[in-house]
Amino acid sequence: MDFYPQLQHATAAERTALLSTPLITAALSGQVKRPHYLAFLTRAFHHVKHTVPLLMACGARLTDRQEWLRSAVAHYIEEELGHHEWILNDIAAAGGDADAVRDSQPDFDTGVMVAYAYDTVMRRNPVGLFGMVYVLEGTSVSLASNAARALQTALDLPATAFTYLSSHGALDVEHIGDFERLVNRLGTEDERDSVVCNARAFFRLYGNVFRSIDLQENT
Repeated sequence: MDFYPQLQHATAAERTALLSTPLITAALSGQVKRPHYLAFLTRAFHHVKHTVPLLMACGARLTDRQEWLRSAVAHYIEEELGHHEWILNDIAAAGGDADAVRDSQPDFDTGVMVAYAYDTVMRRNPVGLFGMVYVLEGTSVSLASNAARALQTALDLPATAFTYLSSHGALDVEHIGDFERLVNRLGTEDERDSVVCNARAFFRLYGNVFRSIDLQENT
């Protein structure tokens, strides 16, 4: 049996818990306010800006035996360059202060998720970073385009305020196919266990990022 369906099965409960968070449920039904959307974009900026540095660190720590994986990481880096700038543009288009967000510090839960990612790469198994990739891209495929449409209608904002969600919903459909082929090539039990362990952790950590946005505020 290929590894990708095993990964899906092993993390199904954590995935369900993430998708049932109040913010996601509210966003898909158009029940959030502009401050909530700006809070989401701010958190997204503070983790997306680390995607390329994390991938670079991962590639640098792979072994000669994993050269094929280093090539895949290089491709991911090319695909992910500059995406945090898309988010700043969306913030400005939604009426937020993009410069203030660029200069700000992340909230606690986003900071913890980013720190866990660096710890995975630098102290444990760099291949485990693909557990984070699975969570972020898999969630995007499930939600991003639908959420963008619902939010644009509910918030009466221009399409230029949703480029991050809209583009990622489309891009990550292609990316998740590449991801499936990549993880199916992982040849050792240690590599596969690391991806599963980290996917479970990142479903929880990413869920905490969503839960940190209080829907009772700014209403």
